[in-house]
Amino acid sequence: MISFSAPMRSPSRKGRSARPSADVEQAPREAVAGPSGALGGSAVELDQAPGGSAAEGDRAPGRFDEGPGRHARTALVVWAGIILVGFAVGAVLRAAGHLPVDRLPPLHAAPRLLLGPLLPAAVVALVAVAVLPVAARRLPWGAVLVVAWLGSALWAAVLQLPDGLARPLTAPTEYLAGLPAVGDDPLRWLRGFTRDMQAYPTHVKGHPPLPTLILWGLRHAGLRDAGWAAALVIVVGGSASAAIAVTVRRLAGAETARRAVPFLVLAPTALWVATSVDALFLGVAAWAVAFVTVAATRPAVPPAAWSAAPPAARAAGAPITGAARPLATRPPGSPVVRSVVQSAAGRAAGQDGRGLAVAFAGGVLLGSLPYLSYGLLPLFALPLAVLVLTRPPRPVLAALAVGCVVVPATCTVAGFSWFAGVAGTHAAWAVGGGARARPYAYFLLGDLSVLALLVGPATAAALPAVLGRAVALARSMVRRTGPVDDGRLGWPVAAALIGMVALDLSGVTRGEVERIWIPYAAWTTVACAVHRPPARTLLLAQAVTALLIQALVRSPW
Repeated sequence: MISFSAPMRSPSRKGRSARPSADVEQAPREAVAGPSGALGGSAVELDQAPGGSAAEGDRAPGRFDEGPGRHARTALVVWAGIILVGFAVGAVLRAAGHLPVDRLPPLHAAPRLLLGPLLPAAVVALVAVAVLPVAARRLPWGAVLVVAWLGSALWAAVLQLPDGLARPLTAPTEYLAGLPAVGDDPLRWLRGFTRDMQAYPTHVKGHPPLPTLILWGLRHAGLRDAGWAAALVIVVGGSASAAIAVTVRRLAGAETARRAVPFLVLAPTALWVATSVDALFLGVAAWAVAFVTVAATRPAVPPAAWSAAPPAARAAGAPITGAARPLATRPPGSPVVRSVVQSAAGRAAGQDGRGLAVAFAGGVLLGSLPYLSYGLLPLFALPLAVLVLTRPPRPVLAALAVGCVVVPATCTVAGFSWFAGVAGTHAAWAVGGGARARPYAYFLLGDLSVLALLVGPATAAALPAVLGRAVALARSMVRRTGPVDDGRLGWPVAAALIGMVALDLSGVTRGEVERIWIPYAAWTTVACAVHRPPARTLLLAQAVTALLIQALVRSPW
């Protein structure tokens, strides 16, 4: 809601009218940032406050000054308890011979002790803890996104250096081992994929054909060494931090996004970003959601529509949509003015060619997710949450829907049946004794223990407050009451958690979720925006969690 404070006098400030509130300064700037804040004029939001820094007016609509809330300590105790119980029960079951596949259940890994080779990573962590909070607050927004991208890639790479960046991708069970079967005719291979998949390496037959085709394209372009595949995974996986930050800024405001960036960079999920092709899925999924969010919130209120509203209506608080206020309210202004402003905003968004192009691109990326991994289907809860919050116009929804069918239609016409692929993967899993080697009852708990490691203590401490505000926002939307300003941050977090819980309950993912769930777990990290900056103690706790896991666990990824 846009509000102006009434002119007033005080004994210490005679004759001075009160300035517009921070919300007034921020809302129009955020609302119209979409058309101009861009990479070369595109719709992707990389704009910044005047002067190139995070000005005092550059505030999120949500207010997190109260911190994570009184339940943070309880959440930390639960977080630690889940980890301890999961590993303790896993050790007992393995000793009894019930978990023969995993040496350190619930992780698919082996115990070890690695100290000296992790010194470079420890140095990088200390520097990042000192620098990232300041950089995230003071740098222009475009530079913040670059820092998020490069920082995430560097943190992932330096953690994996002791084990070799390309080593995990060269295992006989990985995608690169299946490339010779593709040969020089990928269409022929695609047509016979479901027929011949049982003869392929583990990860090739355990996934749809798109990841193998991407790596085949890389090799066909002359980049044959495994190091190039590792570089692709790290670069795309690292870019997820920037994509998530763009999404958070559009939904919850600039200050919230800046608070989240340091935690996105130093998240423990980085341990599997440099070592697993699932990091490629993370990057694709993150940019899909980011494109959908940018298209759905662009432009929020066109400057012409805003200027056309009578000053009295603006002073009374005409509603806006998009980055600053994605949820319409019931202001005291005229209903006629409200409808004029909202309909003008909808028409502008629907007629904006760049916005439709971004929606289409987001749809293409979303449509590719089930063809990258069968386990990414529940991730559609994230764009659904964005659409519910932003309520974009119909042309944007149409462009998104058209984009979503591009990859499925292409693969189907080329001869691959997604449903036959699911059935074949399930058959391969059953033949391999997956149900016996990984019992459902244990991994129902064990997978949650791994999730606790992925999100880290800072995220665990923030979840109660963030999810509580998300629930409050949902109630206000159902009852059509005023919005809860800071509840929007919790919606993508809740959507990601719902996706992982769905996978866990279904039994689709039993073990190895340290890599399978990173496209989901990365989104929970934004809950850390509730911590008061610079929050270096909690940021250090995240980095130490990653270092301890790498020091004590040897993973094939």
